[in-house]
Amino acid sequence: MKRTFGIISMGLLLAMTACGGKDPIPTDPQVLEETYAGGELGTTFNSTQTAYEDPTPAVENAGLTSRFKYGEYFFERTYTQNNEPFDGLGPLYIRSSCIACHPGYGHGMRMNRYRADDWGNGYLLVVTDRNDTYLSSLTGMPQTKAVPPFKAPIDESKIEINWLSYVDEWGNRFPDGESYNLTYPEVYIPEDAYYVPLQVGGNEIPYSDVVVRLESTIGIYGTGLIDAIPDDSLKAQYQKEENDGYMKNGLNPAMWAGGDWAPTGLYGNTSHPKRYTYALTRGPLQDAPGANAIWNITNVTHPTKMGHYMTAAYAATASNDPEVQASFYQYFPQYNLTGDVQADIYNYLIMNDQIPAELKQPEMSGEEYSDFMVWHRGLAVPAARNLGDEEVQRGRQLFRELGCAYCHRPSWQTGDDDFTDPAGFFADSDPRLPRYPNQKIWPYSDYIQHKLHMENDIRTGWCRTTPLWGRGLSAICTGSSDRLHDCRARTVIEAIMWHGNAESDARRSVEQFRELEKADRDAVVKFIEAI
Repeated sequence: MKRTFGIISMGLLLAMTACGGKDPIPTDPQVLEETYAGGELGTTFNSTQTAYEDPTPAVENAGLTSRFKYGEYFFERTYTQNNEPFDGLGPLYIRSSCIACHPGYGHGMRMNRYRADDWGNGYLLVVTDRNDTYLSSLTGMPQTKAVPPFKAPIDESKIEINWLSYVDEWGNRFPDGESYNLTYPEVYIPEDAYYVPLQVGGNEIPYSDVVVRLESTIGIYGTGLIDAIPDDSLKAQYQKEENDGYMKNGLNPAMWAGGDWAPTGLYGNTSHPKRYTYALTRGPLQDAPGANAIWNITNVTHPTKMGHYMTAAYAATASNDPEVQASFYQYFPQYNLTGDVQADIYNYLIMNDQIPAELKQPEMSGEEYSDFMVWHRGLAVPAARNLGDEEVQRGRQLFRELGCAYCHRPSWQTGDDDFTDPAGFFADSDPRLPRYPNQKIWPYSDYIQHKLHMENDIRTGWCRTTPLWGRGLSAICTGSSDRLHDCRARTVIEAIMWHGNAESDARRSVEQFRELEKADRDAVVKFIEAI
C-alpha cells in the first residue's frame, strides 16, 4: 500500500503531537518515509521506555491484541518447576524467564560476572575446542542452572569475566586528538567447574583445548518484519555482494558458495535462507529464536519442541551420580517408575519411550504457544526520530558516503509474507499470526555475515550485520547502550572503531571515518542514534 506525501505527513504529525514529541518534520519525502522504520504495518511512534514492547498496527488490525498480550505474559513471567501456567522449568536451564536475557525487550547488558539471576545478563556461553567446534557434552547454549536434585553442567559461581583494554594501531586516538577506549571480555572457567566430561563428537579433549567466549542477546522487536523479507530478495543481496567483490573476506562458504546457497545456508526442510542470530543459525521465525528459546532457555517443552534441552553426556553423568540418585524419586513421587534409579534418571532426562506418557506431555499448551508466537511476530519497531534535524541529515549523508550503508543496507521491501513453519505447527501464512505484506522497512542490515577480525573475536569470526533500527532508544528502554556481540562497545564510537582491523571488511569505512572532523563524526553518531 502506498501513501501520498500529504497523508503520511499528517499521520506523522498527529502521532508526534500525541506523544508530545518535538521532532522536526522532515521535508524530503524519502526521509519522511524512512521515519516509518517498520513500514505502515510495523511501526510504533512510542519513544518512551516501553518503545520495544508495543504491538504492531498489523496485530491491532487483525484483532489479535488480546492474544498478543497473553503471549507477552509468557515472555515476561518467571517459570517455576510446577506452578501452572508457568510450570516446566528445567531440569536444566539457562534463565528462569525470557525477559531476564532481554532487558526491556532489547540487547543484553555488559556484565562483570556471569550469574543467571543478574538482571540484564543476556550473556550466553560459547564453549568450543580450538577449531571452533562446540563441545558435544554441553548444549549449544550451555546451562548453568538446575532444578534439584540435578546439578548444573557448569558451576557459574566459578566463572570469571575479565575486561581487558585494547589499543588499536592508531593508539585509540583520532587525528584531531580526541581519544576513545576499547575493551573486550575474556572468560575463564576452571576445569573443576565442569560437571560433564569435556567432549567433542563423543571424544574427550584436554582441558587446555577448551575455548570460552560470550555472546549477548539482541533486541527482539521487528522480528516478524525480518521474516517477511522475500527469500529471492535476500538471495539477490548475496549475489550482489559476491559480484561486487568488496569484502576482503568474501562471503561465508557455509552460507553461500558458487553463486548459490550452500546447503547449510538454508533452514531445515525449507528453501528459506537463514537470517536470525549472529551465527545465522535460524531461518523462518516460526521455528527460529523465540520458538527455540522458550524451550532451550527455560527448558519448557511445547508442541514443536519436545524433549529436554539436554546432552546424552549429561544424562549419563547425572544418572551415575549417587547424590542425584538419592533424591530422584522425591523429585517424581507421583509417578511409578521402574525402580532402577540409574535407568530411570537417564530415561527421564533423555525423554525416551521408557518413561510414562504423562511425563512426555508438552508443558506449554498449543494455544499458549500460539499466543506466544503472535506476540513474537507482532512486536513493532520504534519510528526513527529527529530525521528532520540538520545534523542528523548530515550524518545520514556521511553514513552513505563512508560506505557504512553497504553492509548496513538501509531498506528492504517485504513481499507477500507467505511465511512457513518447518515444524508444521502453523500452516503457511497461518491466519492466527500477523502478517506484513508489501512494506518498505528500514532495518539497516544486509542480513549477511562479515568478518571484523576483532580481538578475542566471535566464534568462527563470521557475524551477521546487526540491524541498527531502534538501537538509539536502548539506554531508555534497557538502561544500557552496549553494542556488538559481547557488549564490548559501550558507545557508537567504540562500536565503529571495533570495525577497524586491517583485515576487517569495514576497514575502508573506518579509515574514512577517522579522517572526518569531530563535528562530522558526531553527526554520524547522532544519525545512528536516530534510526
